[in-house]
Amino acid sequence: MRTRATAVAMAVALGWAAACGGDGAPAPFKSRDDGAVPGGPGAGQGYALGRAATAAEIAAWDHDVSGTGEGLPAGRGTVAEGEALYAAQCASCHGANAEGMAPYPALVSRSPNGEFNFANDPKAVKAIGNYWSHAPTLFDYIKRAMPITAPGSLSDDQVYAVTAYLLSINAVIPRTASLDATALRAVKMPAADRFVPDDRKGGPEVK
Repeated sequence: MRTRATAVAMAVALGWAAACGGDGAPAPFKSRDDGAVPGGPGAGQGYALGRAATAAEIAAWDHDVSGTGEGLPAGRGTVAEGEALYAAQCASCHGANAEGMAPYPALVSRSPNGEFNFANDPKAVKAIGNYWSHAPTLFDYIKRAMPITAPGSLSDDQVYAVTAYLLSINAVIPRTASLDATALRAVKMPAADRFVPDDRKGGPEVK
């Protein structure tokens, strides 16, 4: 008479054999429609997941803006235009005054008297005005990732406008300013000199 442990072991073994083939090789996984993803893992096995990205989807992501402004596109936007766009596209997450609404961060904060006391004040708010190193990369982030419900949907003019508005409420540029590629390259962020290149090569200090 088989013990319960023996019966369980046999059931597992039989299940594995069924999942494999007669030779013990894993059987192909199949989706319900047995479709296959060309070039996917185990092509021809029928995962049927995903689709090819459209040209428009690729174009929305296919850009890079460096800290020096390389890669900034043509376009222009004003602070006033950005304020209206912020109210329509951004305020529902970041607050009417960019004060932040959990879990979304505050976008405005200025250190009093130009101080950057983050090491000594763990409650200090890190935001655009006091914790962003290069203005052109703010354009890149907004263009690539915002608004969170439709990233990449803003035009270049709109991104310049929102960038201008956020810089203005952080007292980095005047309320009357407008931004294009040339003007954005010329903006110096208050915290720019607080960042240094990471030139570590390895070792215990690199984690």
